[in-house]
Amino acid sequence: MKTIPRLALSALLPLTALLPAHAQQATLDKIKDGGSITLSYRESSIPFSYLDDKAQPVGFGIDICDRVVDEIKKVTGRADLKVQRQAVTSANRIPLVQNGTVDLECGSTTNNSERAKQVTFAINYFYTGTRFLVKSDSGIKSLADLSNKVMVSTTGTTNFKIMRGIISEQKLPIELIAAKDHAESALLVESSRAAAFAMDDILLYGLRASAQNPASLAVVGEPIQVEPYAIMMRKDDPGIKKLVDGVLAGLMKSGEFEKFYRKWFQSPIPPRGINLNAPMGKELTDNLRALSDKPAT
Repeated sequence: MKTIPRLALSALLPLTALLPAHAQQATLDKIKDGGSITLSYRESSIPFSYLDDKAQPVGFGIDICDRVVDEIKKVTGRADLKVQRQAVTSANRIPLVQNGTVDLECGSTTNNSERAKQVTFAINYFYTGTRFLVKSDSGIKSLADLSNKVMVSTTGTTNFKIMRGIISEQKLPIELIAAKDHAESALLVESSRAAAFAMDDILLYGLRASAQNPASLAVVGEPIQVEPYAIMMRKDDPGIKKLVDGVLAGLMKSGEFEKFYRKWFQSPIPPRGINLNAPMGKELTDNLRALSDKPAT
């Protein structure tokens, strides 16, 4: 496995960004001819996609994408398929899928109608809502407690857009700032440079669990706008969409998906062996039967 550092993106983008989608080779043909597949990962989207203590990508999304790779090896006849892993951020993950630098995005990306105009999503494999990471002793319990305070969210996320809209529409006296990734956002709260970090609740639980002092942080507030996560791939490529959906449907029907879920959400996970103790929500339980790829609005 070859892991491509994020710094290498500057060399890749100019070469591929100029290619229109219709001029690009179908993903499965490209993988078969090239003998390699590129999967993207996030560096701090616990427990979906993050780096362990050996700086290797691990997580719920990684495990599922690895099962997709197994199927791709079978259908392409490339048992020797090389797997490359590309670090991405909230800001560049969609362009890198669009231009073919990344074949599958295996992180914590919300499937919504706006993004569906640019990329294609597989069957939804998680549902979450925006809440707030705060210091346990802050006294903050809800959005109302953030008046005249600083809120941070990660740039390029739906959460940042949602909070910006709410603050504007309700004319709330809250300063919203952007951080480059989830780890930086959490650090701003830990260092008291922001009072709250607005993000998907499951990611906040993961960041809290991996903090130096988990008890010093709390996840608060009622969920704002429940949304689905899904694996992302290039638009107008029905071959790869059918294959990925088929793998997910197989995992969900066989019960293997629930085993993956227990491994990452209800068992000790690396690097510190902390258990998130996050039971499967009703939306996800229902989708194990519905197998829907319906986006959020």
